[in-house]
Amino acid sequence: MTSLSDVTIWVAIGLIGIGTFVLRFSFIGLLGRVEQVPPLAERALRLVPAAVFAALVGPALLRSERAFDPFDARVAAGAAAALVAWWTKSVVATLVTGMVALWGLNAL
Repeated sequence: MTSLSDVTIWVAIGLIGIGTFVLRFSFIGLLGRVEQVPPLAERALRLVPAAVFAALVGPALLRSERAFDPFDARVAAGAAAALVAWWTKSVVATLVTGMVALWGLNAL
């Protein structure tokens, strides 16, 4: 099996960091010069937090050995958080509900 050298790893980390910076800064640089953000872009940007949250939490829920077991603590906490997200549309309420449910179910 081949292993990557330390230099290769650090170059990859540096390039990924630069790419991330350029991508994020491009939005700041481009939107900072616009007097008013177009309504379509504004609607799309409102959905970013929900998409990021789903991308972070979804794999952890579905990678579980018991992903479709409703008695699994992660699945039950995820379901509770999803219901709160749907009902309140609040990211903070969703996070608090999911974490409290997960801690409580794990304590049982």
